[in-house]
Parts: sequence; C-alpha cells; structure tokens
Amino acid sequence: MNIFVTGILIFALVYVILNYFAKTSSKKLAKGVRNLIIIISLILAVVLLIGGRLLFSLPLFFLAMSALKIKGLTAFQIWNLWRVLNYLRSTGRFSYFSQTNQTRSSSNLSLNEAYKILGIKKGCSKNEVIKACNNLQKKLHPDANPSSNTERLSQIINEAKETVLRNDFG
Repeated sequence: MNIFVTGILIFALVYVILNYFAKTSSKKLAKGVRNLIIIISLILAVVLLIGGRLLFSLPLFFLAMSALKIKGLTAFQIWNLWRVLNYLRSTGRFSYFSQTNQTRSSSNLSLNEAYKILGIKKGCSKNEVIKACNNLQKKLHPDANPSSNTERLSQIINEAKETVLRNDFG
C-alpha cells in the first residue's frame, strides 16, 4: 500500500515539474537554475564555515569505530569517546598514526582531564569513579576487543582513574 501511494506521489511530482518546464521559457529556467546554484553554494559555504572540521571528522570517526568492531557501544558513548579522543589529540596525549605517545607518563594528566575522560563530575564518590572506569574498560579493553587496537585507550582510562583516586581520595 505504501509503495503504491509513494509511486503516485512521485508520478504527480514529476508531472508538475515537467509541466512547469514545458510552459517556462529557457531564459527563465536558466536564471532560476543559476540562482538555485548560487543559493545552494552559499548555504553549503555557511554550513562548512560553522561546522568546520567537525563535519568531516565525525563521519570518518563513525566509520573508524565500525572498523574497530568495538561491541556494545551506543551512539552516545561513541560520541563521548570521539570527544575524548579529539581532546587527547589536541593536548598531544594520543595519536592515531604514530606510536610516539606510548611512552608518555601519566603525570601530565590533569585532574580536569581525568574527569572528562571518565565522563564524571567532580564531587562524585570513589565507587562512582571505579564504576565509570570499569564501564569504559568493559567496552575498550584489548581483551574484550582482540581485533582492535585499543591498548593505549585502555592505558589512558587507567591513568585517568589513578589520577582521580590519587588527587581526590588519596
């Protein structure tokens, strides 16, 4: 039934468009197409100006996450993981392509960064910190995802937990 209704709507839309083209002069059509191209170009320029790198990196990130085959992550968790990775990349603590950050010490991780990585707020209990770390590790630990390369992410999560426990509960 839905296919039939959709077919009729498409047929009616095509008929109206073709009828418009048949009755309109070529100068008017050329001017309309030119205006449409200019408007679409301006809208695209504004969207790319506002969105910037986010528009290009987010779809690529979702493709990379599906390639990693990390099981059990919701779209919200993938979004948070993407934010953490971008933050770590911008501070120089993580790189997708090189192994130069593997030997970095955990002393450079600030308390605010640790809270952001774990996705918790200051003032939470020790059990909440451990629970947040365990939830992330269940999904990202290399033993849970043997086909993906998540060793460094797992180390960063442990460093964040240690930093929070040492500074707030030590």
